[in-house]
Amino acid sequence: MAELSTDTSSVPRLLIGVADLAADLAGQHPPVLLDVRWRLGGPPGLASYQAGHIPGAVFADLDRDLAAPPGAGGRHPLPEPGRFQDAMRRAGISQASPVVVYDDADSTVAARAWWLLRYFGHGRVRVLDGGFRAWTEGGQQVSTEVPAPRLGSFTARPGGMPLLDAAAAGRLARSGVLLDARAGERYRGETEPVDPVAGHIPGAVSAPTAQNVGADGRFLGPAQLRARFAVLGACGVPGTRGPAVGAYCGSGVTAAHEVFALALAGLPASLYVGSWSGWITDPARPVAAGPDPG
Repeated sequence: MAELSTDTSSVPRLLIGVADLAADLAGQHPPVLLDVRWRLGGPPGLASYQAGHIPGAVFADLDRDLAAPPGAGGRHPLPEPGRFQDAMRRAGISQASPVVVYDDADSTVAARAWWLLRYFGHGRVRVLDGGFRAWTEGGQQVSTEVPAPRLGSFTARPGGMPLLDAAAAGRLARSGVLLDARAGERYRGETEPVDPVAGHIPGAVSAPTAQNVGADGRFLGPAQLRARFAVLGACGVPGTRGPAVGAYCGSGVTAAHEVFALALAGLPASLYVGSWSGWITDPARPVAAGPDPG
């Protein structure tokens, strides 16, 4: 295995803890808060938001605001720039606004919001480590009041993060490292609870996102994450740039969590937004099963 660096000085500030967020919210220039709680199969995230949220947070719905309608591009394709821009402006986001996003705990959906904001040109967004659970366990206040933010002026400019289409994902699985962020049993094709075809993209490496966080939903440290990704082949030998790295999942949500964890480890990575649900819309695309990349 390649020698690992423990220097994380070049890693951008991507996470924020509960105490720091509470202090920022009490300051003169509080961040815009996005509550993006959502669960596959429900309950609806809006219901969780209405039952209680971080004071001042605005709710953003994954299906409505953070994705386009399902189709050939998968279950959660990229939203149209104008649609995403309007949603973020309604939330009060402007180009210079600091933004903090959170979900229930493990930051899966929060990472999707982080990735989209970065992709569409917003550079000041962080994820609340441990999400809403960490906030409440930290003894912080919860509100049911729905804020009415002033309309923001954010302008969506696509291209701020590297993106893969199906053809590029297939090539990367052969020439670089394509990480499959789903649970191992879905990668192996033993079960597929959501999509009509089981298996994985040939050449992809199993890398479940559950291993990026601890039992409390907080991310592992940068050095721990880098060690994990090194075992998966995502780190080059010292003195080299390392392989090209990408990630996919079922619909491009969990894979954003993988890209976020890679960023914490100082490893740039591309996202295949269409992911498995987009890959299998073309029956000509190959499918592999079993524990090996194939």
